[in-house]
Amino acid sequence: MLNNRPPAVAGMFYPADPADLNASIDQLLAAIPANAPPTAPGSRPKALIVPHAGYIYSGSTAAAAYARLAPWSADIRRVVLLGPTHRVAVDGIALPEAEAFTTPLGSIRLDAQVIARLAGLPQIVFSDQAHAFEHSLEVHLPFLQRILDQFTLVPLAVGHATPEAVAEVIDLLWGGPETLIVVSSDLSHYLPYATAQQVDRNTCQHILHLDADLRPEQACGAYPMNGLLLTARRRGLRPELLACRNSGDTAGDRHRVVGYAAFTISEGGHHG
Repeated sequence: MLNNRPPAVAGMFYPADPADLNASIDQLLAAIPANAPPTAPGSRPKALIVPHAGYIYSGSTAAAAYARLAPWSADIRRVVLLGPTHRVAVDGIALPEAEAFTTPLGSIRLDAQVIARLAGLPQIVFSDQAHAFEHSLEVHLPFLQRILDQFTLVPLAVGHATPEAVAEVIDLLWGGPETLIVVSSDLSHYLPYATAQQVDRNTCQHILHLDADLRPEQACGAYPMNGLLLTARRRGLRPELLACRNSGDTAGDRHRVVGYAAFTISEGGHHG
């Protein structure tokens, strides 16, 4: 028997019933305009930045990025998933001891070979506790299960870590077309609607310029995102903003909103 990490937020952040969950994801993906401007020719998404709230709030934003994977869904065999820790303080980057993560759509095996390569790094710790109730990684798994064929997972719960420390891990796992990197992050939290729009637009500009100095008040996933942006800049990758909205645009009131954005980061093309 595999040592499984069971779902912690099924029935809260997304439907717990497999049929409802599949239908929910299909509906979110189907709502992405078919005429959305395509990613530049030849530049497959190497990385995504996607939000992690409940699907009624941020699912439409996340779907904008996940829909871009469709042409390459059969090629992607490994997903490196990085998200911030919300419940357990972590100094560095936490991997779970579990061998698989389970959602209502089934089980995803962790990439034991790759995880063994990271084990010796000083910024890596092993903690099932850091992963047990963490939603920032879990909410992406059903999207990935729905879109990709078979894949293994490297789930990284990023606590306090420098851009360099995160970039070192991402570089080690970079691989080729078989590896997709996903960074999970919301943007501003609990600002009034118009203020949030302004703050989030500014944050999106920083991301588009691959500025690796985002602060947690700009994006809760600032630590993993800074590592990705640093790596992307060094490798000459090109970010593209697909959607930027907030909970006031979807299912929340406009007094205190949470911001969401979706990006692809692609090899090919030049960052201007």
